[in-house]
Amino acid sequence: MTLTFDLFWSFRSPYSYLITPRMIELEKTYDVQARVRPVYPIAVRIDGFFKQVNPMWPPYLIRDTVRIAEMAGMPYAWPYPDPIQMDLRSGEVPKEQPYIHRLTRLGVAAVEAGKGLAFLHEIGSVIFGGVRNWHEGDHLAEASARAGLDLAALDARIEADPDHFETVIVENEAAQKAAGHWGVPLMAFEGEPFFGQDRVDHLVWRMKQKGLAPRG
Repeated sequence: MTLTFDLFWSFRSPYSYLITPRMIELEKTYDVQARVRPVYPIAVRIDGFFKQVNPMWPPYLIRDTVRIAEMAGMPYAWPYPDPIQMDLRSGEVPKEQPYIHRLTRLGVAAVEAGKGLAFLHEIGSVIFGGVRNWHEGDHLAEASARAGLDLAALDARIEADPDHFETVIVENEAAQKAAGHWGVPLMAFEGEPFFGQDRVDHLVWRMKQKGLAPRG
């Protein structure tokens, strides 16, 4: 029987980007399926979050993600523009956000079209892969096409019923909280949370205890 787990993922999280190839490889290797559940970044989910973080954390995050990408052989650069517009010094995050709502809704639309993981991989590779001004030109459209999707069709679906996509995102965030963690990437299997791109082996170990089998 095919096992399933939830994958909570954010378009602003470098660790979400870095885990995606391992999620794809996991599905190729084992009889398992990731239920992709896009959520908004913590910067907009938790008001004032970045006003409270230890100032040593952001520099460490950059150093850590750079070396993970280097070790994995993945292209990596902090996005330009950042999917979340904020004042990095004060931690102030404006209510008006020009990018993240569209990206997250697109993620939900891709999931509903049956191409969620492929879409995360391709769009994440554009945002974090060193493409400047990823929001302009054909960057997102071409990434969507590589995932087997039509960006204009996804946007049209969202425009026709934006409340539906917001409802799904709210449900995903509630399920993330119920799983026992607030961060991304978060995998949840049978109610047990596995937080972080370095917890894939732990997830596989647990699923093997529940009958995870190689894909035939």
